[in-house]
Amino acid sequence: MTIRADRTEIGGNGAAVGASRPSPEAQRARGDAPTSPADLSAEQLLAAYASGELSPVEAVDAVLARIEQDNPALNAFCLVRPEEAREAAEASAERWRRGEPDGVLDGVPTSIKDVHLTRGWPTLRGSVTTAQGGPWDEDSPVTARLREQGAVLVGKTTTPELAWKGVTDSPLTGVTRNPWDLATTPGGSSGGAAAAVAAGMGPLATGTDGGGSIRIPASFTGVCGIKPTWGLVPHYPASPFGSLAHTGPLTRTVGDMALMLECVTGPDPRDWAALAPPAPGLADVRRRTDAEGLVRGLRIAYSPTLGGLDVDPEVSRIVAGAAKVFEGLGAVVEESDPGLPPSMHEFQVLWYSGAAKATEALTDRERDLLDPGLREIVQEGLTYSAQDYLTAMALRMAMGARMGRFHTDHDLLLTPATPMVAFEAGLESPPELAGRRWTSWAGFSYPFNMTQQPAASVPCGFSESGLPVGLQIVGPRHADARVLAACRAFELAQPWADRRP
Repeated sequence: MTIRADRTEIGGNGAAVGASRPSPEAQRARGDAPTSPADLSAEQLLAAYASGELSPVEAVDAVLARIEQDNPALNAFCLVRPEEAREAAEASAERWRRGEPDGVLDGVPTSIKDVHLTRGWPTLRGSVTTAQGGPWDEDSPVTARLREQGAVLVGKTTTPELAWKGVTDSPLTGVTRNPWDLATTPGGSSGGAAAAVAAGMGPLATGTDGGGSIRIPASFTGVCGIKPTWGLVPHYPASPFGSLAHTGPLTRTVGDMALMLECVTGPDPRDWAALAPPAPGLADVRRRTDAEGLVRGLRIAYSPTLGGLDVDPEVSRIVAGAAKVFEGLGAVVEESDPGLPPSMHEFQVLWYSGAAKATEALTDRERDLLDPGLREIVQEGLTYSAQDYLTAMALRMAMGARMGRFHTDHDLLLTPATPMVAFEAGLESPPELAGRRWTSWAGFSYPFNMTQQPAASVPCGFSESGLPVGLQIVGPRHADARVLAACRAFELAQPWADRRP
């Protein structure tokens, strides 16, 4: 696979048009060389396993070859365990030969973000201050659920130190890059996970999102990602960032996103705040092929600036075209803004306090080893009082109430996922915002961590420079299936999965 940024034209409705890689089915029908298993979705892999057309060993070998080929340029993985992955793939292949798959993801290559505990593998959280010796004898809930469903774990993906910012670089692992253009960032903090999925290094990846850390990289790399309702996916160990932090999937298709999300939801005894299992049907969304039936009659609000945020004109045009797609599918779309109050300071009080908590046990020498930006927000976090924290929480609760009322009139909210396309790798903020924190450009994402609502990013087009643009779809708390249904409808109307870096 050649990693490069292809230029593409933008159609009149803002969606990407022009050259794209044919689907695997189209390639086979034309007699073309078969697509690499590394380029197949989880759903396609599972169908191929069931038919005997493909073995989990072939799929895992293809993914490992892709990692070996492209990870030196991307730096998406900080740990790869090929021997363990092949051993798991061989066991999966034997189960499929017997017609006894062990779980709904049996044999699917999957990566784990390096903040989720993984039994037998170090979880360093992008930090040189984390002791590597372990013991590493426990899985986080999301890792455990994926193992239970038969997923083949191939390695761990990069994250900024302690997942503190919206781009991915750290003193431990260096700079992670975007497969659409190696000069640009994949976003963060789940940047390694998103880059891996976009580049065909496994169709499923775990991510976390405390202020946009799933949706930002999904937008920048042209993949799907959802931040579920807080508590739907159990989280352990408890995040120092508290109830801002969500766990969710990053995938290339909505079907895979729905399938993976259903696998990892439900309570875990180690998470005292985990929600009960969701109502049946979360993964049923992926089986739907009637785009209009998924959204017809829904009342959808479209907010191009979410109360006045600066947005790149090209991104605005592409997202506006995406909103019109829903109108064409029979939804009632109107431009409407929820009127959320400014909340960057309050978010930073919560976030920086969490960073201070996360590093409280470090020695002065260890603090000197931290990412300089992280060190700065830790120092600021230490200045906040309990009253500051409670004042921020009060605004957060008011924001939640406002969004609750807004959703009595609007089933969903559409916005840009990010106000710009991916910018230069290694920077915390784009050059025009030099010297400012990542929160200065993440105003479309962190408000919905404050309110704990489900919010997804799906690809909706490409810039003139060939970089992906993401559409954010937000629903009321507990309406995760509705958000997924809208994502699926848009995917059916404006398919993107055949476009690869």
